[in-house]
Amino acid sequence: MWIIVMFDLPTDTPQARKQYTKFRGFLLDDGFTMMQYSVYMRHSSSDENAKVHIKRVKAKLPPDGEVRIIKITDKQFGKIEVFYGKRRKPIEKTPGQLSLF
Repeated sequence: MWIIVMFDLPTDTPQARKQYTKFRGFLLDDGFTMMQYSVYMRHSSSDENAKVHIKRVKAKLPPDGEVRIIKITDKQFGKIEVFYGKRRKPIEKTPGQLSLF
């Protein structure tokens, strides 16, 4: 299961830039990686785990701007086509399951 967070936040004032930076920092601290500007992704091992991270994102929503959250399966994520110019690039690999001995 993948969580994709897309956001469009204002940066027109020093306080708005601070809120943008704080929200972006939260996403990085919570294990999200940048997919492209203002689009961050995170793999979750289950739907239950995804709900936990979505709840955390909702708790940190900035007062202004727009944030959208999408959940997609590993199979759907694997069908994403990524291009740099006209060259196709392989998508990110799904993280392996954590093994405890």
